[in-house]
Amino acid sequence: MKEWQSLAHTKWECKYHVVIVPKYRKKVLYGKLRKRIGEILRELCRYKGIEILEAHAMTDHIHMCISVSPKYSIAMTIGYLKGKSAIRINKELSGREPKGFTNKSFWTRAYCASTVGLDEKQIREYIQNQEKLETGEQGHLNF
Repeated sequence: MKEWQSLAHTKWECKYHVVIVPKYRKKVLYGKLRKRIGEILRELCRYKGIEILEAHAMTDHIHMCISVSPKYSIAMTIGYLKGKSAIRINKELSGREPKGFTNKSFWTRAYCASTVGLDEKQIREYIQNQEKLETGEQGHLNF
């Protein structure tokens, strides 16, 4: 049997494959920020007890496989990660006047989320090989 996580009265395993996209899919600006955005997302996940099982930052979107406590909805989790990270990203860029972002927004309102279930290994491999699949390159840049 799998190792299930637990709260006071709950045994759980809630894993999601999530994709988030910066506004206008700005590849050049996002490419420069890739490492810092990964650090910010990891830190925010630690604050809420969200476990990042696998993550990969592409030049214009991020794939994550995350484990989220059932006390948080996936909508709340993504809203938290996108909202707090956008504030921090814009705060760090405020001296450089970010171009292409309106009202200091960084992420699109949309996101993609699906439950992982029994296909965790396959989804984690997909995230690891995302860059190879899209560009045909051999590099692997986890954040």
